Amino acid sequence: MPEKIKMSPEGQLVVPDCPIVPFIEGDGTGVDIWPASKMVFDAAASAHGRSIEWKEVLAGEKAFRETGEWLPAETVQAFRDHLVGIKGPLTTPIGGGIRSLNVALRQVLDLYVCLRPVKWFRGVPSPVRHPEKVDMVIFRENTEDVYAGLEVAEGTPEARKLIEYLHDQLGWNIRVDSGIGIKPVSETGSKRLIRAAIQYALDHNRKSVTLVHKGNIQKFTEGAFRAWGYEVVRDEFSDLAIGWDDCDGDPGKLLLVKDAIADITLQQVLTRPAEFDVIATLNLNGDYLSDALAAQVGGIGIAPGANINYMTGHGVFEATHGTAPKYAGQDKVNPGSVILSGALMFEHLGWADVASSIVHALERTIAEKIVTYDFARLTEGAHEVRCSEFAAAIVERL
Repeated sequence: MPEKIKMSPEGQLVVPDCPIVPFIEGDGTGVDIWPASKMVFDAAASAHGRSIEWKEVLAGEKAFRETGEWLPAETVQAFRDHLVGIKGPLTTPIGGGIRSLNVALRQVLDLYVCLRPVKWFRGVPSPVRHPEKVDMVIFRENTEDVYAGLEVAEGTPEARKLIEYLHDQLGWNIRVDSGIGIKPVSETGSKRLIRAAIQYALDHNRKSVTLVHKGNIQKFTEGAFRAWGYEVVRDEFSDLAIGWDDCDGDPGKLLLVKDAIADITLQQVLTRPAEFDVIATLNLNGDYLSDALAAQVGGIGIAPGANINYMTGHGVFEATHGTAPKYAGQDKVNPGSVILSGALMFEHLGWADVASSIVHALERTIAEKIVTYDFARLTEGAHEVRCSEFAAAIVERL
């Protein structure tokens, strides 16, 4: 019988053999990539004696057509009640309303971790010489920084009032024709993100966690993020991890926690990717890093993503790319991002066997050069297949 996923009093997910999982099909190419992904998910779960009761909920253009709302309250409540869900790409409305449907879901459900693993699969075309050296997991803070930023527009009474206040009270000289933005970075938000990254690194036998920041310039936001990170190491993980300032260059058997400035990090993930393992960073830095890294391993078309609150168990797993409406309904695009996001979802549920079988089958399919058009045009000797055919090939190799 289908049942809801629940949270135990001890803070652990309780997952039945047939959980009810809400899904959003997605706009644009969602009509192609969701059915293909679902085919893989159902086959993989069945192969391990489990099943999923899928519950469709609405958001984006489909929701607006049917309800007049971009993000109905019923959809948010479904994700809240069922704890774990998955979604395809969503259109962001232009000219008003919600700034971003994806951001709205993250903030309403307090999904403070944006989890973005980045790893190369054998056979995937890459613009770099050694994509096999890229194997990183990004923990991007999801609820603060610029995505929770507050702004006033240039020339408005609010902007003039704020500029005057900052001049009079703090002595700040800001050009009068400026728009003003405020980005919040809190100790609470920073520490829970970094805590989750360290725990993930320990649970997955990773070697290091790098705190990426721009603290050399923004000392009281991004610099504070770095300082709070080292406090977490000392106060909560001193028997398992060590900051590089405290280890004399040799962490021994302890997890090494280090930090790096954001701009040099964007260079070194290209020139020295093997030196990075788990990365914990703020929202905007994480946005840049995750897409730059995805480009090295095949692009965001095959990059998975998850938005998680480890304290409540809530998780929304999603395609990391856009809607690509010009390809909608053509059964053409790569469903890899949603498929790998589903593998992350199964790992979150504790179904590691299901997750592993999906990843291995997808990797084997690509290694045999059975690929969609995006990879086929860059792969010598490729056998180009449609979106649904790519999913069917993965199922055959589970």
